[in-house]
Amino acid sequence: MGSETDGFASGRKRMDDGTLSQYLYSKSLAQGQTCKYKKPGGRKFPQQLLSKHPLSVESLPAEILVKIFSYLDVASLLCAGCVSKRFSLIASDKSLGVHWIVVLKDKSGKEFVVEPTGVHFHDTSVTVSWTAAFWPNLSSLTALQIHGVTWVHLDPSSKVPKKNWPRRRSLVTEYDLTNLKAVSVPIASDKLIQLSCLTPGLLMALWKEGVGITFVMACLHYYHLLERSTLGSATSQYQLPPHQPLLDDIDPDCGLHGYYLHIELHNNEESFMSGGFRNLFCKRDYIQNGYLRLTAISYKKTSEHTAFSGRVGLSWKTDGFEGKVQNCCLMDVTVLDDEEKPFWCVSTPVSLRPSANSSVCYDYTGQSLNLHYCDAEGKIHMVLEWEADQYYLTNLVLYLSTDKVNNWFGTNY
Repeated sequence: MGSETDGFASGRKRMDDGTLSQYLYSKSLAQGQTCKYKKPGGRKFPQQLLSKHPLSVESLPAEILVKIFSYLDVASLLCAGCVSKRFSLIASDKSLGVHWIVVLKDKSGKEFVVEPTGVHFHDTSVTVSWTAAFWPNLSSLTALQIHGVTWVHLDPSSKVPKKNWPRRRSLVTEYDLTNLKAVSVPIASDKLIQLSCLTPGLLMALWKEGVGITFVMACLHYYHLLERSTLGSATSQYQLPPHQPLLDDIDPDCGLHGYYLHIELHNNEESFMSGGFRNLFCKRDYIQNGYLRLTAISYKKTSEHTAFSGRVGLSWKTDGFEGKVQNCCLMDVTVLDDEEKPFWCVSTPVSLRPSANSSVCYDYTGQSLNLHYCDAEGKIHMVLEWEADQYYLTNLVLYLSTDKVNNWFGTNY
């Protein structure tokens, strides 16, 4: 089960050749298009070309960047935010384009609206945080909604909206809170808070002392995010266009090969690891229990094992408290088919849990941690070994649902 890797990187990347191509790649995902652009790892810019121009766009004053960004469309703004931390802060300005709000509904039908307090852009997703001084009583809530919000421009000649201009809502996703324990999965905690995951991609933090909400965090994948954030209504979500399978009568193994996997682990501010794997395939013998198994990193091949530094954890902060939940982070998964069309895209909170069994890799003597995620379309399994103050990724396996593959390719596995 061989594969070609684009390599892993840790830490936040600047606008080098890889980030530029990732910017274009992310823009195509945000617009729901086939990836037309070369993914990271392509041709580098000549060094002499870069050295002659010490000044960069990023060195411009914030006021000028805001003016430049005001001419970008929403999709370009979403992707410009993943270039650097400074671009992320400027691109998240509410006056420029779309932003996201949380709407809580109680049993009487009243709405409680929370504006975002943090927006961070990553390679293939955006993380949005909401905190408030006072949250409504959790037991009285029936639903939590995330809306994309855009200004309705009453004056076409004005690039910057005014506070009294109306705003248009587009429902991105909705969560039922009538029975929170039934729809949420506890994933991690520290001394003060308990983190729970609601599918898809929502992290809710609750105080351990009492039942109050600490903060809400959502990781939104770029795929069709533009349409979902602008083309829906206040009460209904944007409906994705149905996929039309194209049956390949020539290839007997259609749907079993040519996959590309991009995966990133990050928290709300920094990236722990990010990398891609090309030409993933599955032999027919490895189709079991309703899944195709595609191995990106095998624990048997130590040459494929990849190291990255730093402890995985999720930082949080409110007006009066702050902390860091260890062994918890956000994961972005993007799978493209053999024609580079987005096949499976997901952004979700995940946790690292100690392995029940001893490590199968005798080269490592530290703690072994497992990461496992599963939904209706696929699964991700990772094994991390802690050794010499850094993690080693020793196993990474992608599982794709046979139902998803059959519906996509018109096959019958």
